[in-house]
Amino acid sequence: MYTLKAIHMGAAALSFTGFFVRGLWMRQRSPRLSARWVKTVPHVVDTVLLASAAALALRLHQYPLVNGWLTAKLLGLLAYIGLGMVALRFGRTRGTRTLAWLAAMVVFVYIVAVAVTRNPLVFY
Repeated sequence: MYTLKAIHMGAAALSFTGFFVRGLWMRQRSPRLSARWVKTVPHVVDTVLLASAAALALRLHQYPLVNGWLTAKLLGLLAYIGLGMVALRFGRTRGTRTLAWLAAMVVFVYIVAVAVTRNPLVFY
């Protein structure tokens, strides 16, 4: 159980760190964003993150749409993914991409706060 949680938390930290760095590169218009590994590694890390999340949910018998805090995390994840796509792919201007990048990081902080407190209204 602790190993699974450590894998999940490590993957979350790697995922966020990678997103943060890619956002900096986007802001700097760095050619590093075009590197093959930069496009591949996040998918591997995020797969580990999602697989460990599913395994934890099954092991703990806590499921989205049943447990409010887990539903909030899932909805936050969908917002994070959408904002991340705008930030790193689909934003038409650098300003739009930057705002989406910043918003995605705020959503990530919310997801972590919900995970720690198990309270979807963590900031209220």
